[in-house]
Amino acid sequence: MKIKFLGASQTVTGSCHLITTENHKILLDCGQFQGGKVIEELNDLPFGFDPSEIDYLFLSHSHIDHSGRIPLLTKRGFKGKIFCTKATHDLANIMLRDSGYIHEKEAEWTNRKRLRAGKESIEPLYTFEDAEKAMVYFEPVLYDQTITISDTLKVKFNDAGHILGSSIIELWITEGTVTSKVVFSGDIGMKDKPILRNPSIIKEADYLIMETTYGDRIHQETGSRIDILMDIILKTTQRGGSVVIPSFAVGRTQEIIYELNKFYEYNKEYQSVLDQINVYIDSPLATSATDIFQRNAQVFDEETKNYILNGDNPLDFKNLHFTRSSQESIALNNDPTPKIIISASGMCDAGRIKHHLKHHLWMKESSIVFVGYQANGTLGRRIRDGNKDIKIFGESIHVNAEIYNIEGFSGHADQNGLLEWLGHFSKQPKAIFLVHGEEDSLEGFAEKAKEVLNYECIIVEPDQEYEMNNEENVPTKGKEEKVHFDELNDLNDRIYTIRNEIENILYQTHLAVDGNTSKEQYNEVNNKIIELEKDLINLGIVVGNEKNIS
Repeated sequence: MKIKFLGASQTVTGSCHLITTENHKILLDCGQFQGGKVIEELNDLPFGFDPSEIDYLFLSHSHIDHSGRIPLLTKRGFKGKIFCTKATHDLANIMLRDSGYIHEKEAEWTNRKRLRAGKESIEPLYTFEDAEKAMVYFEPVLYDQTITISDTLKVKFNDAGHILGSSIIELWITEGTVTSKVVFSGDIGMKDKPILRNPSIIKEADYLIMETTYGDRIHQETGSRIDILMDIILKTTQRGGSVVIPSFAVGRTQEIIYELNKFYEYNKEYQSVLDQINVYIDSPLATSATDIFQRNAQVFDEETKNYILNGDNPLDFKNLHFTRSSQESIALNNDPTPKIIISASGMCDAGRIKHHLKHHLWMKESSIVFVGYQANGTLGRRIRDGNKDIKIFGESIHVNAEIYNIEGFSGHADQNGLLEWLGHFSKQPKAIFLVHGEEDSLEGFAEKAKEVLNYECIIVEPDQEYEMNNEENVPTKGKEEKVHFDELNDLNDRIYTIRNEIENILYQTHLAVDGNTSKEQYNEVNNKIIELEKDLINLGIVVGNEKNIS
């Protein structure tokens, strides 16, 4: 048996792992790379395998960084079966169509620019129709069901507590007379989160593939996160501003609705103030996802089920409004009344959230509150990290709004949660492969696992393959050299900086032509252009190498 790591290795997106056995070729997830332009170009590259040769895909959950290349997989020849939970199937059905629509619109926008420049048009990564066609390969299953796929392969989906339908996947693979157990953690959720059950405990595995998104960090206490958020909301609205929350349409948005519902209902001392603050969910995808949550109440935790049995809809309250049309969305930014706007995408790289950021980032009265992970290279990461000048839709925006980051709303377990989950194994697996984390998180968790549990972990690199055996060691085989993700992130950030510098130079040059710039300033502009030419040459070398070695 071989395992090859084709995504989410030293990064948090593009989850995709290939298992090759004597009898089958199996994929764990087939996710989309998300981040800046350089990283997202990885989505167009070949998969690293022939899609037509894949027998089965086991999908841990519906988030696009885990499912987003499935329509491309089927488009390129996959004809096998895709197993996942029923809730994951329901969510993927809307999320992949939405993703296809976004790819179509992005291609249209790019092609308008390319046409004006005399260049050939490009095709979208995949379309809405491609996503529709992909759904015929899905096979929904129930939690905790051991499913016999063939004489040599069994699978079980366990609740991961990350989002609705998310799974920890157990695989039993038989080769000859030996059966090996592979466990894929998917994304492990936090304990005691609203709506969802706690992550399932797994006690044994021969080989473990484990996420480490927050492997080096500790979240805020769960109970304090809504208090922190409400403090921000009250302070912002009282000074006449609005609160804008970039949020993942599936999972995070519903959790915030749940928490706001409880706060609005049980904090009567704030009632007169709260009655004046409307909450808008401005994401058609989030609206549809909330409907799916309500149709899958059988997998909710006991607290949420009790709310429902007592006649309370935990995903609705008096001041909550769902906007569907673009006209309703535009109206939110034309209305100066203080409000809460929750909108997708969670990393701010697409969707209606970009319009709301454009209208609120420059306003000192407003607040932007991040409640989820911001990957390297994304607009959300640049705002969260304190960049004061941001470009949205080609327009420069100076950041005056207050910026907050509340990690307590994360859908991922922190270092303590990951260690606790790993600590339930009765003995160390033969190999623990760490994925789905950036360098600091991977290294931080590996060190902590060694310190606390005396477990050795392997930090995998992109396209690295391992061959398994029945001994204690796991030999490495056939690692391909490829640009590392930290290099791609640095490249992406440098391109972003150069783009801004060029625009500043063009502006200064315009002033020089008008006669408002001294000779010294004009020479300074020329020197900057020369420096940027060198940078662009160097970037061309890096990008060229990336394309050659991919």
